[in-house]
Amino acid sequence: MDVRRRPLNHRTLKPTLAGGVLEQPKASDALPFPLYLTNALFFSLFFSVMYFLLHRWREKIRNSVPLHVLTLSELLALLSLVASVVYLVGFFGIDFVQSIFRPSPDTWDIDDLLDEDKPIKPCGQALIPRITEPSPKITATTDQKKDPIPEEDENIVKMVVEGSLPSYALESKLGDCKRAASIRREALEQITGKSLSGLPLEGFDYDSILGQCCEMPVGYVQIPVGIAGPLLLNGTEFSVPMATTEGCLVASTNRGCKAIYISGGATCILLKDGMTRAPVVRFGTAKRAAELKQFLEDPMNFDTLAVVFNKSSRFGRLQSVQCAIAGKNLYIRFCCATGDAMGMNMVSKGVQNVLDFLQHDFPDMDVMGISGNYCSDKKPAAINWIEGRGKSVVCEAIIKEEVVQKVLKTTVPALVELNMLKNLTGSAMAGALGGFNAHASNIVSAVYLATGQDPAQNVESSHCITMMEAVNDGKDLHVSVTMPSIEVGTVGGGTQLASQSACLNLLGVKGASKDEPGSNARVLATIVAGSVLAGELSLMSAISAGQLVKSHMKYNRSTRDVSNLTSSTSN
Repeated sequence: MDVRRRPLNHRTLKPTLAGGVLEQPKASDALPFPLYLTNALFFSLFFSVMYFLLHRWREKIRNSVPLHVLTLSELLALLSLVASVVYLVGFFGIDFVQSIFRPSPDTWDIDDLLDEDKPIKPCGQALIPRITEPSPKITATTDQKKDPIPEEDENIVKMVVEGSLPSYALESKLGDCKRAASIRREALEQITGKSLSGLPLEGFDYDSILGQCCEMPVGYVQIPVGIAGPLLLNGTEFSVPMATTEGCLVASTNRGCKAIYISGGATCILLKDGMTRAPVVRFGTAKRAAELKQFLEDPMNFDTLAVVFNKSSRFGRLQSVQCAIAGKNLYIRFCCATGDAMGMNMVSKGVQNVLDFLQHDFPDMDVMGISGNYCSDKKPAAINWIEGRGKSVVCEAIIKEEVVQKVLKTTVPALVELNMLKNLTGSAMAGALGGFNAHASNIVSAVYLATGQDPAQNVESSHCITMMEAVNDGKDLHVSVTMPSIEVGTVGGGTQLASQSACLNLLGVKGASKDEPGSNARVLATIVAGSVLAGELSLMSAISAGQLVKSHMKYNRSTRDVSNLTSSTSN
């Protein structure tokens, strides 16, 4: 139905748009008087008219005069009675009376509600968000005076803007990573017309990220780092660095660390340590794919595969090979130890060696991809939840009854029941995959950012099941987290950056272990699990005690205007 063709019978009483919200006339708008005077007037009118009409009707009945024969005064009295009744009932919000004051939405003319100069957009087009330019006030606070760039750099900026010099080639052409970032930043501002004054440029070692951490840099993002702890884990105290912008997260984890510390600490056990990579290969028939599967999974052939695989690295050691067939496609999941490195590159090199070796005996094998998602990396997958990937860890602690009451402000039975209903039953109802916890990813992400881990691997690293049980005749609380796929390293990637390296040094796991290769990365994995245990314990207690909303409203809702501060600190 085209609503524009419908007649508008109440044009003088139509709703108006004010601030994007429809304003509807009210009964109290009937007269331009204060509300109390309008109410008094209509109340007085109602009772006086009723008295007059009743008196007149009684006289007519006594004198046998028909009631429908009305004098002018009686007619005016009836009209006044109707008006007062409409006002009084409409004032109390009866829908059928309010409909007298405003037309039905079916009779609204769209042209009266929209600007006639702006045509109505199709439904799909109307959903496209429109980007507007910032207001002058915002521009004034973000556009700060910048130091002029050198004249020789102006020519290079002009070349980048014109496209004659690729932005990605600045480092190799100039041989100065800091200068390349500055020129790229200036060119970007000229091309987009947007200011980057709030994004810091100075104070960062751009040489340290060349070729391994970030391409085409124009600055760096500041993330505050807080410390939770001490976390007493396996008899050792750790001060855990957490990089986050979420209020209450560090404070909550710190409270959990305190509860664990007072109760005697937590125990963490490493169950498995092995990174995976799974290429996908294709054959002409499913029979040939099955033949390769049998060859790879035959224990008699494992030693040969291990020798070929282990040539890629001093630390990479093949642990197992697991295969899955989909038609004539074969997915081969290699698992290997990787020392103190997270190990994705290491295992990929070993896999490539094995594929090259297999090509001799299976010349009809077509390698479709070095990764076929059967690994599975940076995606939620049941195989990681069941088989594990990286470090598989379980961490436990017994929290004393008095600690639960005094530090966590709740009770053991309340925590046990909430954990069953929320982390277990609630997650099952939601169809969770590895998400049987309160907020494990919060702690994992914060520790990962602080220590230079790949933040995208938070997806599978946050797989966690939190268990709580009353022990010692129901007085104390046994709490544990089981995390089958924590993917961390202490060498390579972002771990070598100055800030992240400092955080690893704080934990005592910086770099590669000289005494026992791989031990630093394994300790880091246990620290992640122990921190998650503390965070789970504190958040569940806050929810149980009804403190969650109150704490976030108090600590996570700043009213301070930091726009000027951000701009000034970046200069």
